[in-house]
Amino acid sequence: MDSDLAAADRKPGNHPLRTVKPERFQALKKYWDLYLIMLPGLAYFIIFKYVPMGGIIVAFQDFSAFAGIRGSEWVGLAHFKNMFSDSEFYTVFKNTLLISLYKLIWGFPGPIILALMLNEVRHMLYKRGVQTLVYLPHFLSWVIIGGILINLLSPATGIVNQFLGMLGLEPIFFLGSQEWFRTVLVVSDIWKEAGWGAIIYLAALASIDPQIYEAAVVDGAGKWKQLLHVTLPSLIGTIVILFVLRLGSVLDVGFEQIFVLYNPLVYNVADVIETYVYRTGITQGQFSFTTAVGLFKSVISLILVVLANKAARKLGQDSLW
Repeated sequence: MDSDLAAADRKPGNHPLRTVKPERFQALKKYWDLYLIMLPGLAYFIIFKYVPMGGIIVAFQDFSAFAGIRGSEWVGLAHFKNMFSDSEFYTVFKNTLLISLYKLIWGFPGPIILALMLNEVRHMLYKRGVQTLVYLPHFLSWVIIGGILINLLSPATGIVNQFLGMLGLEPIFFLGSQEWFRTVLVVSDIWKEAGWGAIIYLAALASIDPQIYEAAVVDGAGKWKQLLHVTLPSLIGTIVILFVLRLGSVLDVGFEQIFVLYNPLVYNVADVIETYVYRTGITQGQFSFTTAVGLFKSVISLILVVLANKAARKLGQDSLW
């Protein structure tokens, strides 16, 4: 009998390695439609995110548009040395960190608080109306919002300064004041993006089992204790993941917003890496130098994401990998 089994195993197509397909190919065959839907997203990241990374080589060259990448002279780390010896770069880097930190401290909790507030609204028509109103600013460009802010905050005709005048206060040139400009950036960014950011948290809140709340009510928990012991613990995983992702773009403080609103009066507090790269690279043609600055920013962002993800794992929370 053993010889018959051995002979059967030697027949073509009966080998165990041939009869059992690898698990990944089984999943590919079973979920082929989902993989097909994923292809456009993969194509987007490959074409617009990974392929352009080949341009990093420019940071190590004295790039000339006429000679091209292959014909440009190699200068090694010269542009990085120039970057760290430029006093203006340190001012720009400091502004970037401060504005990003302010947006992270005040802006990151905004969508969470808004989602928690909307989750308590029981009148569905009113709730949907409020959701629509808070989502709308996300779809407006910063050019439009910049025009609105310039009119609202104008020291001569702006409604905000008119209200201050009614209170007997002096008008404030918000967009020309180094003390107020960063505040305007943070507040306007929260107003524009808080509603859109709340969508993910509302989806996470909708996934919480209602029976958990019913059990909490039976145990005598009020709204505040339900929030502390049921709602927030259920959101921790989502909050951690979004926080880690946010750190990946911590040095991206919003080029469009600052470019539309800033002016020479506030350069000392408003000039960030993105505007510095635009002004130095595009208007002055220093492509290699600004590529080195952009590479430095990307490396810092990568380090922050890795550290935050590692910290999340050590704390026992969900992580990206």
